[in-house]
Amino acid sequence: MKADVRISSGEQEVQVLSGWLVLPVTIALLLGGPALIIAVAVMRMPPAALVTGIIIGVLIEGTGILSAIGFFTLQPNEARVLILFGAYKGTVREAGFHWGNPFYANGGMEMAGGRVCLSRNKISLRLRNLNGEKLKVNDKRGNPIEIAAVVVWRVHDTAQAFFDVDNYTHYVQVQSEAAVRHLASRFAYDHGEENEANEVTLRGGVEQVSAALKQELEDRLAKAGVEVEEARITHLAYAPEIAQAMLRRQQAEAVIAARTKIVQGAVGMVSMALEELSKKGVVNLDDERRAAMVSNLMVVLCGESEVHPVVNTGTLYT
Repeated sequence: MKADVRISSGEQEVQVLSGWLVLPVTIALLLGGPALIIAVAVMRMPPAALVTGIIIGVLIEGTGILSAIGFFTLQPNEARVLILFGAYKGTVREAGFHWGNPFYANGGMEMAGGRVCLSRNKISLRLRNLNGEKLKVNDKRGNPIEIAAVVVWRVHDTAQAFFDVDNYTHYVQVQSEAAVRHLASRFAYDHGEENEANEVTLRGGVEQVSAALKQELEDRLAKAGVEVEEARITHLAYAPEIAQAMLRRQQAEAVIAARTKIVQGAVGMVSMALEELSKKGVVNLDDERRAAMVSNLMVVLCGESEVHPVVNTGTLYT
């Protein structure tokens, strides 16, 4: 059984004639045909010569009409793919007024500004934005999340865009959605355990995630001759069914982190206070009184509400 080998197309840039050079010739043909027919009719030539003159005039007129079909214009960052009887002949990228073989395929009809016109196999080379829809997927840990991305892209190889995929704009849309889904499954939404603090996450590693998304899109869209300029996450959130639970978790983690910082600071301050009192000989405390002082200082420094001290007017041990 013979293997099916797919041949990838490749763009070949070609030059065509300037439309301004061919325009006078075309006008001369369009005017010369009717002029010849009128001339042979007025001159009252023999029937054979009359018929011959009329035929030549019709041929000249037909050639002028056929030549007029070959004119086309290209705007900056626009190209035309030239197809002659099913064979790819090259791509014109130079902006301006051009003339090419009238038998080059015109690519069918399309709407432009409310009017129906020939597409002439033109393709835009300008930057385009694809603002993806919100997708509900599972992250690396299996948590359902909502994610969306914007992709800035342009056509790089017109031949691949025309011949290697059926519809390159639809191909970009579908492959971008697939890339975003795969990206979400590779990374976790946020950090989990403490030993995973260095892990790249969707929320924390914006630059790394964007670079990974761009690389995957380039690999996928290269088959369609599309170049990716930029790709970034525009929306990221937990799915509604777990959003409240994850919010409480984040709040708990924030409270724990804040409490840890407060306790660490309080311990340092108590240690410093005891050390300074002992060094300067302000007061000598036994272990019991030292423990009581540490307890009181920790309550004052770590308490959430304002502490009201009780003033002892007697001796230290009453």
